[in-house]
Amino acid sequence: MAELTGKVAMVTGAASGIGLACAKALHAAGAKVVFCDRAGDRLKEITAEVGEGAYPLVADLTSPADVDTIMPRVLAMCGHLDIVHANAGLYVGGDIYGGDPDAWDRLVDLNVKSVFRLAHAVLPHMVERKTGDFIVTSSISGHIALPQEPIYSASKHAVTAFVQGLRRQVLRYGIRVGEVAPGIAITPLLDSWTEENRRNLLEGKGGLPPEDIAAAVVFMVTRPPHVTIRDLVIVPQNQDI
Repeated sequence: MAELTGKVAMVTGAASGIGLACAKALHAAGAKVVFCDRAGDRLKEITAEVGEGAYPLVADLTSPADVDTIMPRVLAMCGHLDIVHANAGLYVGGDIYGGDPDAWDRLVDLNVKSVFRLAHAVLPHMVERKTGDFIVTSSISGHIALPQEPIYSASKHAVTAFVQGLRRQVLRYGIRVGEVAPGIAITPLLDSWTEENRRNLLEGKGGLPPEDIAAAVVFMVTRPPHVTIRDLVIVPQNQDI
Protein backbone atom coordinates (compact mmCIF):
# COMPACT_ATOMS: atom_id res chain seq x y z
CA MET A 1 0.00 0.00 0.00
CA ALA A 2 1.63 3.24 -1.20
CA GLU A 3 0.00 5.69 1.20
CA LEU A 4 2.73 8.30 0.66
CA THR A 5 2.80 8.37 -3.14
CA GLY A 6 3.58 11.90 -4.31
CA LYS A 7 5.13 12.87 -0.97
CA VAL A 8 8.76 13.81 -0.39
CA ALA A 9 10.39 12.94 2.93
CA MET A 10 13.79 13.64 4.43
CA VAL A 11 15.34 11.64 7.26
CA THR A 12 18.47 12.69 9.11
CA GLY A 13 20.88 10.14 10.52
CA ALA A 14 19.73 7.93 7.66
CA ALA A 15 22.92 5.91 7.20
CA SER A 16 22.20 3.50 10.04
CA GLY A 17 19.88 2.46 12.84
CA ILE A 18 16.49 4.08 13.32
CA GLY A 19 17.11 6.66 10.59
CA LEU A 20 17.91 4.04 7.97
CA ALA A 21 14.91 1.91 8.92
CA CYS A 22 12.59 4.93 8.84
CA ALA A 23 13.89 6.18 5.51
CA LYS A 24 13.39 2.74 3.96
CA ALA A 25 9.91 2.42 5.46
CA LEU A 26 8.83 5.82 4.13
CA HIS A 27 10.16 4.85 0.71
CA ALA A 28 8.30 1.55 0.85
CA ALA A 29 5.13 3.53 1.64
CA GLY A 30 5.53 5.38 -1.66
CA ALA A 31 7.45 8.54 -0.78
CA LYS A 32 10.53 9.89 -2.45
CA VAL A 33 13.08 9.97 0.35
CA VAL A 34 16.16 12.11 0.92
CA PHE A 35 18.62 10.13 3.02
CA CYS A 36 20.60 12.74 4.97
CA ASP A 37 23.75 11.90 6.89
CA ARG A 38 27.40 12.91 7.05
CA ALA A 39 28.52 9.41 5.96
CA GLY A 40 28.65 10.13 2.23
CA ASP A 41 30.03 6.82 0.97
CA ARG A 42 27.53 4.86 3.01
CA LEU A 43 24.66 7.01 1.72
CA LYS A 44 25.66 6.34 -1.89
CA GLU A 45 25.61 2.60 -1.24
CA ILE A 46 22.25 2.72 0.52
CA THR A 47 20.45 4.88 -2.03
CA ALA A 48 21.84 2.82 -4.90
CA GLU A 49 20.48 -0.29 -3.18
CA VAL A 50 17.07 1.28 -2.47
CA GLY A 51 16.81 2.51 -6.03
CA GLU A 52 14.52 5.01 -7.70
CA GLY A 53 13.14 7.65 -5.40
CA ALA A 54 16.04 7.53 -2.92
CA TYR A 55 18.39 10.51 -2.81
CA PRO A 56 21.63 10.96 -0.83
CA LEU A 57 22.28 14.27 0.89
CA VAL A 58 25.58 14.61 2.73
CA ALA A 59 25.49 17.13 5.58
CA ASP A 60 26.99 17.60 9.02
CA LEU A 61 24.03 18.70 11.13
CA THR A 62 26.30 20.21 13.77
CA SER A 63 27.49 22.69 11.12
CA PRO A 64 25.11 25.67 10.79
CA ALA A 65 26.47 26.30 7.30
CA ASP A 66 25.61 22.75 6.24
CA VAL A 67 22.10 22.98 7.69
CA ASP A 68 21.51 26.19 5.77
CA THR A 69 22.18 24.35 2.49
CA ILE A 70 19.79 21.46 3.15
CA MET A 71 16.52 23.01 1.99
CA PRO A 72 17.86 24.40 -1.32
CA ARG A 73 19.45 21.03 -2.08
CA VAL A 74 16.26 19.11 -1.32
CA LEU A 75 14.25 21.44 -3.52
CA ALA A 76 16.77 21.05 -6.34
CA MET A 77 16.45 17.26 -6.14
CA CYS A 78 12.75 16.82 -5.44
CA GLY A 79 10.90 20.12 -5.93
CA HIS A 80 9.16 20.19 -2.56
CA LEU A 81 9.28 18.64 0.91
CA ASP A 82 6.36 17.17 2.87
CA ILE A 83 7.88 15.17 5.72
CA VAL A 84 10.97 15.77 7.84
CA HIS A 85 12.18 13.24 10.37
CA ALA A 86 14.84 14.83 12.58
CA ASN A 87 16.42 11.66 13.83
CA ALA A 88 20.21 12.11 13.99
CA GLY A 89 21.57 11.84 17.51
CA LEU A 90 24.34 10.83 19.88
CA TYR A 91 24.29 8.88 23.12
CA VAL A 92 26.45 9.61 26.12
CA GLY A 93 25.76 7.86 29.41
CA GLY A 94 27.63 7.53 32.67
CA ASP A 95 28.31 9.49 35.81
CA ILE A 96 28.56 13.27 35.70
CA TYR A 97 31.53 13.41 38.05
CA GLY A 98 33.60 11.23 35.73
CA GLY A 99 32.18 12.48 32.46
CA ASP A 100 33.60 14.37 29.51
CA PRO A 101 32.11 17.86 29.11
CA ASP A 102 33.38 18.05 25.52
CA ALA A 103 31.37 14.92 24.70
CA TRP A 104 28.33 16.55 26.29
CA ASP A 105 28.79 19.59 24.07
CA ARG A 106 28.88 17.40 20.96
CA LEU A 107 25.73 15.60 22.13
CA VAL A 108 23.83 18.85 22.73
CA ASP A 109 24.97 20.21 19.36
CA LEU A 110 23.49 17.22 17.54
CA ASN A 111 20.59 16.10 19.73
CA VAL A 112 19.22 19.56 20.47
CA LYS A 113 20.69 22.47 18.53
CA SER A 114 20.62 20.71 15.16
CA VAL A 115 16.91 19.98 15.62
CA PHE A 116 16.25 23.67 16.28
CA ARG A 117 18.25 24.71 13.21
CA LEU A 118 16.68 22.09 10.97
CA ALA A 119 13.19 23.24 11.94
CA HIS A 120 14.21 26.83 11.21
CA ALA A 121 15.49 25.75 7.79
CA VAL A 122 12.51 23.69 6.60
CA LEU A 123 9.47 25.30 8.20
CA PRO A 124 9.23 28.37 5.93
CA HIS A 125 8.64 26.00 2.99
CA MET A 126 5.94 24.12 4.91
CA VAL A 127 4.31 27.33 6.12
CA GLU A 128 4.17 28.60 2.53
CA ARG A 129 2.55 25.36 1.36
CA LYS A 130 0.24 25.13 4.42
CA THR A 131 1.12 21.49 4.96
CA GLY A 132 3.85 19.27 6.33
CA ASP A 133 4.96 16.84 9.02
CA PHE A 134 7.93 17.50 11.29
CA ILE A 135 8.79 14.41 13.36
CA VAL A 136 11.58 14.21 15.93
CA THR A 137 13.18 11.14 17.44
CA SER A 138 13.12 11.65 21.18
CA SER A 139 13.39 8.82 23.72
CA ILE A 140 11.73 7.37 26.76
CA SER A 141 14.53 9.37 28.41
CA GLY A 142 12.71 12.48 27.22
CA HIS A 143 9.82 11.57 29.51
CA ILE A 144 11.64 9.97 32.46
CA ALA A 145 15.02 11.25 33.63
CA LEU A 146 17.20 8.16 33.88
CA PRO A 147 20.05 8.16 36.43
CA GLN A 148 22.42 6.23 34.17
CA GLU A 149 22.20 8.89 31.44
CA PRO A 150 21.44 12.35 32.83
CA ILE A 151 23.01 14.28 29.94
CA TYR A 152 21.23 12.22 27.30
CA SER A 153 17.97 12.49 29.28
CA ALA A 154 18.36 16.27 29.47
CA SER A 155 18.86 16.50 25.71
CA LYS A 156 15.74 14.45 25.03
CA HIS A 157 13.68 16.39 27.56
CA ALA A 158 14.70 19.52 25.62
CA VAL A 159 13.54 17.93 22.35
CA THR A 160 10.23 16.90 23.90
CA ALA A 161 9.61 20.46 25.17
CA PHE A 162 10.51 21.85 21.75
CA VAL A 163 8.01 19.57 20.03
CA GLN A 164 5.23 20.62 22.40
CA GLY A 165 5.85 24.34 21.85
CA LEU A 166 6.57 24.17 18.12
CA ARG A 167 3.43 22.16 17.41
CA ARG A 168 1.28 24.91 18.88
CA GLN A 169 3.11 27.62 16.92
CA VAL A 170 2.57 26.04 13.51
CA LEU A 171 -0.68 24.10 13.79
CA ARG A 172 -2.56 27.03 12.21
CA TYR A 173 -0.54 26.45 9.03
CA GLY A 174 -1.65 22.84 8.66
CA ILE A 175 1.71 21.54 9.89
CA ARG A 176 1.85 18.57 12.25
CA VAL A 177 4.68 18.22 14.76
CA GLY A 178 5.26 15.11 16.80
CA GLU A 179 7.85 12.94 18.48
CA VAL A 180 8.51 9.23 18.52
CA ALA A 181 10.04 8.24 21.86
CA PRO A 182 11.52 4.73 21.85
CA GLY A 183 12.74 2.70 24.76
CA ILE A 184 15.80 0.51 24.29
CA ALA A 185 16.44 0.08 20.56
CA ILE A 186 18.94 -2.28 18.97
CA THR A 187 20.93 0.25 16.96
CA PRO A 188 24.60 1.20 16.42
CA LEU A 189 24.35 3.16 19.69
CA LEU A 190 24.67 -0.28 21.30
CA ASP A 191 27.71 -1.29 19.26
CA SER A 192 29.73 -1.58 22.46
CA TRP A 193 27.46 -4.44 23.52
CA THR A 194 28.29 -8.00 22.46
CA GLU A 195 26.23 -9.65 19.76
CA GLU A 196 25.04 -12.14 22.39
CA ASN A 197 23.81 -9.35 24.68
CA ARG A 198 21.91 -7.68 21.84
CA ARG A 199 20.37 -11.00 20.78
CA ASN A 200 19.35 -11.80 24.35
CA LEU A 201 17.74 -8.37 24.64
CA LEU A 202 15.62 -8.97 21.55
CA GLU A 203 14.71 -12.52 22.43
CA GLY A 204 13.77 -11.45 25.94
CA LYS A 205 11.48 -8.70 24.61
CA GLY A 206 13.71 -6.11 26.23
CA GLY A 207 14.75 -4.26 23.06
CA LEU A 208 13.22 -2.98 19.84
CA PRO A 209 14.54 -3.50 16.32
CA PRO A 210 14.64 -0.23 14.35
CA GLU A 211 11.93 -1.51 12.01
CA ASP A 212 9.36 -1.36 14.84
CA ILE A 213 10.14 2.32 15.36
CA ALA A 214 10.00 2.94 11.61
CA ALA A 215 6.51 1.43 11.48
CA ALA A 216 5.45 3.85 14.22
CA VAL A 217 6.77 6.83 12.26
CA VAL A 218 4.95 5.75 9.10
CA PHE A 219 1.79 5.43 11.18
CA MET A 220 2.23 9.00 12.45
CA VAL A 221 2.60 10.59 9.04
CA THR A 222 -0.17 8.59 7.37
CA ARG A 223 -2.96 9.66 9.72
CA PRO A 224 -5.78 11.76 8.22
CA PRO A 225 -4.93 15.48 8.09
CA HIS A 226 -7.11 16.26 11.12
CA VAL A 227 -5.16 13.83 13.33
CA THR A 228 -1.84 14.67 15.01
CA ILE A 229 0.12 12.07 16.94
CA ARG A 230 1.89 14.46 19.28
CA ASP A 231 3.81 11.85 21.32
CA LEU A 232 4.27 8.20 20.46
CA VAL A 233 6.11 6.35 23.23
CA ILE A 234 7.13 2.88 22.11
CA VAL A 235 8.92 0.52 24.49
CA PRO A 236 9.75 -3.19 24.39
CA GLN A 237 7.33 -5.31 26.36
CA ASN A 238 9.79 -6.23 29.07
CA GLN A 239 11.61 -2.94 29.51
CA ASP A 240 11.22 -2.21 33.21
CA ILE A 241 10.60 1.51 33.14
